[in-house]
Amino acid sequence: MNNKPIIALDFPGEHEVFHFLQHFQEPLFVKIGMELYLQEGPDIVRKVKEQGHDIFLDLKLHDIPNTVKSAMKGLAHLGVDLVNVHAAGGIQMMEAALEGLEAGTPVGKKRAKLIAVTQLTSTTEEQMKSEQQIHLSLLESVLHYAKIAKQAQLDGVVCSVHEAKMIANECGEEFLRVTPGIRLAGGDVHDQKRIATPDGARADGSSLIVVGRAITGSRDPLAAYKEVCSLWEGN
Repeated sequence: MNNKPIIALDFPGEHEVFHFLQHFQEPLFVKIGMELYLQEGPDIVRKVKEQGHDIFLDLKLHDIPNTVKSAMKGLAHLGVDLVNVHAAGGIQMMEAALEGLEAGTPVGKKRAKLIAVTQLTSTTEEQMKSEQQIHLSLLESVLHYAKIAKQAQLDGVVCSVHEAKMIANECGEEFLRVTPGIRLAGGDVHDQKRIATPDGARADGSSLIVVGRAITGSRDPLAAYKEVCSLWEGN
């Protein structure tokens, strides 16, 4: 798995995806989320994989342990590079997800990395406390979820840039911190609340960044991607 910026393919269908991918002549690291997966099914994963791209399948599984285990066993056959669950499902559910992923990975193939969502980057501390009735600070909640994900032997978490360095300190540098909410300076924040620039993410301890509309909504997606890569790589 490479550490290129992950481009979120948040499109409504296959036509828009491949129209966008025509801008690029190199293998990318892309994210396929619920919107696209639920419209096109597993075929979209196979077709994007056939073009040589790495894939983060962002379905955020959250259900009883046995259901998640079975679902993850099926997803393992798609050959993606990164998948996720919700840490709020608990340690037993996360352990079951890992068991399913390992059981479903074809012999001789490397299993996908498994990470857990902590708190969505669209969530504010006020929302978390009033709606989820979690009376810790947002930072404490994210760190708690990271620690139980590590206890369940997952490979890392999804968090905002603002928690990445703390998680690295607590869980180890090898524990992945995948950070959405990445924008270019002066860009629209859309529905994200806890955001950062690519260079800010690098400085603050992100392992991987997820970039969506800053690239996919650009008039020149290739130029925007190159700018993101340059800032992320520190060039």
